Amino acid sequence: MALGKRRTVRERTAVLPGTGAAAAATGRIGSWALAGGLALLSALIVFLDVVTGEDLRVIPLLVVVPALASVFCTLRQTVWVAVWITVVVVASGLGGDGTFWDFVFGIGFTVLACALGVAACAARIRHATEMDRLRSAAVALQRQILRPLPVITDQVFAYGLYEPIEEDRFVGGDIYEVVESPYGTRVIIGDVQGKGLPAIGAGFAAIAAFREAAVREPTLTGVVEALEDAVVRHNVFSAQTGEAERFVTALVLGFDAEGGVQAVNCGHLPPRLLHDGAASAVPLERTYVPLGLAGLSRETRTAESFGFPPGATLLVVTDGVTEARDASRAFYPLDRRLAEWAGYGPRELLDALHVDLEAFTGGIRRDDVAALALRRAPGEGGPRPVEAAEDVRPVAGAVSD
Repeated sequence: MALGKRRTVRERTAVLPGTGAAAAATGRIGSWALAGGLALLSALIVFLDVVTGEDLRVIPLLVVVPALASVFCTLRQTVWVAVWITVVVVASGLGGDGTFWDFVFGIGFTVLACALGVAACAARIRHATEMDRLRSAAVALQRQILRPLPVITDQVFAYGLYEPIEEDRFVGGDIYEVVESPYGTRVIIGDVQGKGLPAIGAGFAAIAAFREAAVREPTLTGVVEALEDAVVRHNVFSAQTGEAERFVTALVLGFDAEGGVQAVNCGHLPPRLLHDGAASAVPLERTYVPLGLAGLSRETRTAESFGFPPGATLLVVTDGVTEARDASRAFYPLDRRLAEWAGYGPRELLDALHVDLEAFTGGIRRDDVAALALRRAPGEGGPRPVEAAEDVRPVAGAVSD
């Protein structure tokens, strides 16, 4: 396959910010439902006011309606609610038995409450719009760092799960990439020291270097050396700008056309192999220092090979999975769960992992979560997975599948 001919099977994403997200955030109640509810509430309040008479005035309760409308309605709807409430209060005051100053005070208080409701609605919508713009920028940045999965190359089918811990839910400290090169498919999964936005710079430096080196370097160790240089250069720049230096734990894999797999482990978790109903950690002999710290070690990073038979699934994860905790502070039992899921395909495996991880932690995660499930591609003309036959449905933002 020629360079640049990667085939993205499907991009599953959230709705693009700016194309409906802001409208959803600002909210809207149907016009007929709003008018009917407002008329019914007004009639009820006026009836109670007539029944109670001067002993207990109920009409002032209407001033809370614009405040409620400012939370759930659009700006135009809130203005109409404010106008309607003002008209009702004025009409009620004209037909009442109170003094002139009671009437003036009631109207003034109503107008003030309605104006505050409209101002609150405008502020809410302005804030929602600004947040939508920020999320749009986050999506654009995230797309430059992490590509949507799954991806198919001549050597592997790559499926992914990605859950950043940051509130914006788009970017995090975990990284991954799948690159097809003249030397086979190269894969990286890593974890930048730190989380969220502060870790983006180092993550982007590593990903950019990997995309270039994976195509240029004939050996996997050459790719890793290029990554090391990139992280070191980024740390030099960070030190000059007063930012903290960071290291990157990473697992770099190489899949060649003959079915061989090589790995260089730079302080990362070992991969797990699921095959023939069994799951086990791949016994890599050496684990080297993380990227950016090679100057502290005299070891020279070397690649080692391991078996990856057809039909097997190779799972690589970040420590957001293995270090997830439940309410009793117990760590997530990844290997025990994988033994139960050993017969699952890549997509089913990641779906099960995602659901089980959420249940285990109670939805409270303390670190980014990234996982890749890799399966060897069949020979030329062999069957492709069902997902590859589906129509591509581009959706923006999330990279998890």
